[in-house]
Amino acid sequence: MKLCILGGGGFRTPYVYQALLRDQGLPRVTEVMLYDIDEHRLHAMTTILEQFAVGFDDAPRLVTATSLASAIEGSDFVFAAIRVGGLEGRRYDEHVALDLNVLGQETTGPGGLAYAIRTIPVMMEVARLIRDLAPRAYLMNFTNPAGVITEAMQSVLGDRVLGICDTPSGLGRRVAGLLGLDHTRVQMDYVGLNHLGWMRRVMYNGEDVLPQLLADEHKLGLMEEGRIFGTDWIRTLGVIPNEYLYYYYFNRDAVRGIVNSKLTRGDFLAKAQGEFFDCVLAAGNGAAELWRETDKARGASYMAEATGGEQGAPTSKREVEADPSHQGYAGVALGVMAAITRNERTTMILNVRNGTTIQGLPADAVVEVPTTVDANGVHPQTTAQPTLDQIGLMQQVKAVERHTIAAAMTGSRQEALKAFALHPLVDSVSVARDLLSGYIERLPEIAQVLTK
Repeated sequence: MKLCILGGGGFRTPYVYQALLRDQGLPRVTEVMLYDIDEHRLHAMTTILEQFAVGFDDAPRLVTATSLASAIEGSDFVFAAIRVGGLEGRRYDEHVALDLNVLGQETTGPGGLAYAIRTIPVMMEVARLIRDLAPRAYLMNFTNPAGVITEAMQSVLGDRVLGICDTPSGLGRRVAGLLGLDHTRVQMDYVGLNHLGWMRRVMYNGEDVLPQLLADEHKLGLMEEGRIFGTDWIRTLGVIPNEYLYYYYFNRDAVRGIVNSKLTRGDFLAKAQGEFFDCVLAAGNGAAELWRETDKARGASYMAEATGGEQGAPTSKREVEADPSHQGYAGVALGVMAAITRNERTTMILNVRNGTTIQGLPADAVVEVPTTVDANGVHPQTTAQPTLDQIGLMQQVKAVERHTIAAAMTGSRQEALKAFALHPLVDSVSVARDLLSGYIERLPEIAQVLTK
């Protein structure tokens, strides 16, 4: 099988390749096509992956391309993780908002909307190429903001495109680990949108074990979510919120923390990854080890600037997966491919079309819920309805997402203004106007989209 990775020169590509190396099932991926517009990064990433493949006699063959059409043609699966505008664009996503004392973050709030507006037209081209050149392929989307991009692309590819997020996929496994349970027997009751959801139950042998964790101050405090939200607030909610809900529940604290930080997340990554790619080829046989060290530093400072830490400092207590095949979206992607090609029926938390799953949201809205995957495709599971506060926030953010998609599809500045103004983390028409003009002025990719 052929797997095409769009954004194959990206820093996290080794996660996917390591997962493939350890996969011994049949059929399996035999060719990995790395597509990127940056030839230097493609060369660097190929060097790293080849070093990871040492000792694996049946490692998937690596091929590179800078032509999108030739990369996609004939693919069985396409994995999308591109960044339109690069890390410099991410920095503007953050700083335009922060200059107005509004949350500056790449997926949540106005930064995520700016990211989506310039990314959707590119991903729609990808969708059309897949439809024409690889019509049987499934697209696994990790391009952020994942839910918005997935929903836009479904207008071309339907249910053959699904969104992957690495945050919910590891939560149930970590809960099981803290309680000493076998994570393969855990079922998670989770509901929300991408980067906006709640873990409501964790079922093990027919019993909800989440109350055990909530009652254990020590174990709850060991979790990243316990550190971010505080154990008292998690107990007050009675559920474990997705970590990105920190930006909603503690919005003023988050904005103040980022403003006061020496570096935003984008600033840190632009510097760290720029230095990495400058040095990786000179590292010779140590390129893979350099990647490991850089990745460790990258993960250790996750969300540090928003929660009172400093980017680049090892402030995070995030648990590190011992098995590379489980790390983040790589494990989810491998599980999706295995379920579809081998009919290894499984359940994962994915971004999929709502249908009748959540009342109060359109049938074609993309939601993030437990989903059964098998040879017949993806099937969102029936779930208990969200509470009023949950569905209210989901509806408001979904409306914003749809105005964002309309703006990107039509080039309408009026639709973009609606998206910014109606976002609950902006909450001001005048600020929304300033955001829109700021992004158009500082990001040419957005100016080229919003022409009407």
